[in-house]
Amino acid sequence: MSPQIFFLNGPNANLYGMDKNGAYGSESFASISERCQRRAAAHGITLQFRQSNHEGVLVDWVQEARQHAAGLIINAAGLSYSSVPILDALLMFDGPIIEAHMSNIWQREPFRHHSMVSKAATGVIAGLGVLGYELAIDAAVNLIKAGAA
Repeated sequence: MSPQIFFLNGPNANLYGMDKNGAYGSESFASISERCQRRAAAHGITLQFRQSNHEGVLVDWVQEARQHAAGLIINAAGLSYSSVPILDALLMFDGPIIEAHMSNIWQREPFRHHSMVSKAATGVIAGLGVLGYELAIDAAVNLIKAGAA
C-alpha cells in the first residue's frame, strides 16, 4: 500500500481563481486539486486533497490523518492566524507537516505575518502560488522517505 498524504485547505480556498485582487492566482480550486493529484501520483503516493470552510472539520481531518497519513500539508487560510484548535491537533500529528500558502503572507497585511500553524510545521512554503502546492508535496514525500530510511 502506498503512503498517504493529507492536503488540507481552509476557508475560501474553494474560491481560488475568483479573487479580484489576484493574490491566489487565476487557477480554479478544481484545477489545483488535479495538478496536486498528478504530482502525488508521480511520486507513487495517495493524496487526500480536501477543503473546508469550518475549523472543526479541519481539526477532525488532522485527527483522521493521525491514523491514516504519513504526512500532512495544510493551508489553513484565514484560520492560520487564529486557530489554537488546529495548532493543538497538528502538534499531535507524528509525521512531517508542511504549511503552504499560495501568497507570500509576509508581503500582505501585518496580521498575516504570524501563523499559529507554523509552530507545528516542519517547514513553510509561501508565495509561489500553485507551484508552492506542488513543492509542498515534493517536500512531504522526501521527508517521509527520509524518516523511513
